[in-house]
Amino acid sequence: MADRTRIQDPKRARGGLRAALLAAACALVAAGCGGSGTTAADRSPGASPPASPAKAAKPVLAGMPPLLDEHDVYAADRPGKLAPHVRSFPSRVYVPNTGSNTVSVIDPKTYKVIETIPVGVQPQHVVPSWDMKTLWVNNNRGHDLTPINPANGRSGKPVDVHDPYNLYFTPNGKYAVVMASMDKELVFRDPKTMEVRKTVPVTCAGVNHADFSADGKYFIVSCEFSGELLKVDTEKMEVTGQQKLPFRGAMPQDVKVSPDGRTWYVADMMADGMWVLDGDTFEQPRLMPTGKGAHGLYVSRDSKKMYISNRGEGSVSLLDFKSGKLTDKWHIPGGGSPDMGGVSADGKVLWLSGRYNSEVYAMDTRTGKTLAKIPVGEGPHGLAVYPQPGRYSLGHTGIFR
Repeated sequence: MADRTRIQDPKRARGGLRAALLAAACALVAAGCGGSGTTAADRSPGASPPASPAKAAKPVLAGMPPLLDEHDVYAADRPGKLAPHVRSFPSRVYVPNTGSNTVSVIDPKTYKVIETIPVGVQPQHVVPSWDMKTLWVNNNRGHDLTPINPANGRSGKPVDVHDPYNLYFTPNGKYAVVMASMDKELVFRDPKTMEVRKTVPVTCAGVNHADFSADGKYFIVSCEFSGELLKVDTEKMEVTGQQKLPFRGAMPQDVKVSPDGRTWYVADMMADGMWVLDGDTFEQPRLMPTGKGAHGLYVSRDSKKMYISNRGEGSVSLLDFKSGKLTDKWHIPGGGSPDMGGVSADGKVLWLSGRYNSEVYAMDTRTGKTLAKIPVGEGPHGLAVYPQPGRYSLGHTGIFR
């Protein structure tokens, strides 16, 4: 039988060869320009394929999943972009009640408490694990962590961890970092077993909140009782910088980096505003007044603005990242004490605990309207809205990238 692919005309043969070579060259160029240098094995569970950069990606912490957008550390947090392994989790709001030693579980659709889970002594924050499969309740004075399975809401056997005021995870998932506030320590632990890997004593008092740089190579920690900030090398697990805030009686709280990774914000409940600084240079910051008792910092799903809870005056201030200016302030009708929380998966509702009012606030992120005040236990603190978009968790009440 004759070979159908054979071409008899020499001119047509040469033309076909040139076309084939051109196509092959184009394919090689496309592969070279679009390659990210990563494989499926390099990406975290449920991660989307990294965006194709126009130039070589900047070096990051070893083992850290590459950013989807080097200009936006929150690019993976878009509305509804849940990782495959959390999509089946029921949408809930988990509220640790420090005075009741319980966690109130709220159904965000009905704004009602559907369950109350007994936990250890003085639960401070509910923290999603790096792999997003477990919620850790930080029982500060009980010296343990209570695991909650977000797939079914069941709590497990507590794990012994001394003085767990707050909990973070390094961007590569290698370590959990316990903010041991009263012990004056940063304790690096195994992220699953919580076994101690390294203990770092600090000279400041009241380590409590943190956030990581865009490349994951360092993180900045607030020390509320001594009014100081620390800069910590993630890989070396060493404090590389320390400074006293230029305000008498300063009490820094939540820490958040801007989407482009260039600017850092630190809420201060006594200075009634946010400290703004360059994390790379770790220079002395400037103060931006926001409201009495500035406390929690939360980024919108479109990375355009940040919500600042002012616990002392029952309000939420809005910062526009592009202009660097405050654009609005929402007041809770009848007052309140908005503290810590998070944004709903669709980005439409901001959830905050009412620390001194035994209630939780649900606020419309488009209008600022208070949608609900939900009674919970005594002293509600670091609530977690779950699940949320993102590929992995850096800890606290939900910092996802």
